[in-house]
Amino acid sequence: MTDPGRTSILRAARKAFAREPYNAVTLRGVAADAGVSAALIVKHYGSKEALFEKVADFSEAAQLLLQAPNERLGEHAVRTLVEYRRENDQDLLVRVVFAAGKGDERAQIRDHFRDQVTRAFAARLTGPDAELRAALITGQLLGLGAAIAIDKTGPIAVADLDQVVALYAPGLQALITP
Repeated sequence: MTDPGRTSILRAARKAFAREPYNAVTLRGVAADAGVSAALIVKHYGSKEALFEKVADFSEAAQLLLQAPNERLGEHAVRTLVEYRRENDQDLLVRVVFAAGKGDERAQIRDHFRDQVTRAFAARLTGPDAELRAALITGQLLGLGAAIAIDKTGPIAVADLDQVVALYAPGLQALITP
């Protein structure tokens, strides 16, 4: 079970760091958006720098997405991504899309994503073009996550999970085991 205070803080921090340059984000602003005190953020994360590091960290997402053997990895990754979104009302990966702008902090988020997610997929792949295939896999997962985030009541968001997996996973699996 997750701590609702931590969850609301991370959601607010992800929005703040996505919309504003690092220097413009304040713990008070994040706290106000999260409906908590700035002291609670300090208690949980210690500092703005540590909070940003948590926002920029994709290691938990990679661990969740990669918890299956390669023979079932496409199915597992799609199922995990959709289930996580439905259960937590947030996406595992989409925050990296908001890091497309300029700034060292955005570059750090992109670097973490590449190092922790894309390279983790590449390390699991065998055969030619593993890095390219891993980038295509993460691109497809980002697309799925973005589609659900954009249209929260659309066909993907409300479809039977098994149907989404059956339709989407084969494309990923073809990249995993060519």
